[in-house]
Amino acid sequence: MSERELDAAGIAGPELRQAYAHCKRLNARHGKTYFLATRLLPVARRPAVHALYGFARWADDIVDSLDDTTATEARSARLTLLQRDLTTGLGNGDSSEPVVVALADTARRYAIEHRHFADFMTAMRADLDITDYATYTDLRAYTYGSAEVIGLQMLPVLGTVVPREEAAPYAAALGVAFQLTNFLRDVGEDLDRDRVYLPADLLAAHGVDRQLLHWGRDTGRPDRRITAALREFEALTRELYREAAPGIAMLDPVARPCIRTAFVLYGAILDAVAQDGYRSLRRRAVVSRRRRAAVALDGLARVTTARLRARTAGRQAAPVPTPPPTSPPPTDVRPVHEGVV
Repeated sequence: MSERELDAAGIAGPELRQAYAHCKRLNARHGKTYFLATRLLPVARRPAVHALYGFARWADDIVDSLDDTTATEARSARLTLLQRDLTTGLGNGDSSEPVVVALADTARRYAIEHRHFADFMTAMRADLDITDYATYTDLRAYTYGSAEVIGLQMLPVLGTVVPREEAAPYAAALGVAFQLTNFLRDVGEDLDRDRVYLPADLLAAHGVDRQLLHWGRDTGRPDRRITAALREFEALTRELYREAAPGIAMLDPVARPCIRTAFVLYGAILDAVAQDGYRSLRRRAVVSRRRRAAVALDGLARVTTARLRARTAGRQAAPVPTPPPTSPPPTDVRPVHEGVV
């Protein structure tokens, strides 16, 4: 975490600053697409996004890390401990876990509803026991806690130009779209964890079962039935992107380039999967550096435009005192929908 970001966010105290820095490192290491998009946010809002991501990453790693051979019972115990730390931290800001310290501070600053974190932890616990989903409806019940609430947590940080509850469904849909994109990209890796997120009825409609998926993972050979199932799941995911798209215009203008960049880059993952012949069972499709750079440059241009407009609007909104002034003019004019700071 740069000193500039922490100073701009008004984050003081060495322990708190170190906690936010820890979250930023987690974001940079594990969420490269998300991290790139976050760089397009106003400096003061970046630490909060890193805190939200850092906590989610930490909890997810307890459940999912392929490098960790810890037994399920031990993972459950670690998750229970994190849940206790979270409850305590949200109550008084105190925790031995840096991710909880930063998250609790962000939740207080932006008045994020605590139930969103509780719902997320419920979804993480489900991953310890549930290894597949019978229907798309069942999957969406899971993604409420694992993805929708992430969008809802982000909304107060991003700010809106409409009432927050009006933008909430779109933010939730985008959270699910991002996660389903990851599910499609990571089919093989998830199978290594003995987990299949693609709904069983969707797979069965194309003649696919776990045995066939394992065959595809082990051999790396394509199969038209698997390809058809992945293509249908891609179509479901793209529908969510279409559903979420109108919500971008509901965000604070200076936050829109960040979310638009994430929107485009995650959508590009779907393109990469398709271009790779839907071979997600064998390897992870990646977006080319050229594509990522082009989207990032477009985002930077949009950021510049948005910030110039925000400054102009701020100057126009500032009151012009008539001599002799009865009080000094304001020195800190902020957009109406800047968000809680």
